[in-house]
Amino acid sequence: MDTKSYFAHKTAVIDDGCVIGNGTKIWHFSHIMPNSKIGENCNIGQNVVISPEVVLGKNVKVQNNVSIYSGVICEDDVFLGPSMVFTNVINPRSAVVRRGEYLKTIVKKGASIGANATIVCGNNIGKFAFVGAGTVVTKEVLPYALVVGNPSKQIGWISEYGHRLEFDKNGFATCIESKEIYSLKDNKVKKIPN
Repeated sequence: MDTKSYFAHKTAVIDDGCVIGNGTKIWHFSHIMPNSKIGENCNIGQNVVISPEVVLGKNVKVQNNVSIYSGVICEDDVFLGPSMVFTNVINPRSAVVRRGEYLKTIVKKGASIGANATIVCGNNIGKFAFVGAGTVVTKEVLPYALVVGNPSKQIGWISEYGHRLEFDKNGFATCIESKEIYSLKDNKVKKIPN
């Protein structure tokens, strides 16, 4: 590990065997465990736990008090809101060791997960999806989907800039900020290339 290529606060604990990308910042009281991989230009907030074998892509923002357990992979540009939680065992018991039963959860490029949300293991989050604050995800989240509630329910679609998409009768919507155009067909959203 080249300690000059990233910043770690003096209270952070970084175990041997981690890979941490250039430009990443790791803040107060966070613990980066062995064999985890953190990409370039990530921001790891205060009191974060990144367990063994976790993989974070480039430019991942992890807010304060987040636990990312073994089995989780976050692709580039993912946002993890304050105090959100991943699980990694579907039926945990204190007296039963289930280390070999961790379920994989993949958070795809550009997805955002709001504060205090819980992602039940084995449920992937699609690219650019948006999981609202306090949501409990108990099933797969589609790309560009907006989900809220407990259990999670899809209430709409969202653009790559984080704005609700209102589709017309022909299945097209325009992001109010970026002016990018999206199509909705067969319950799938795609961004139309320029």
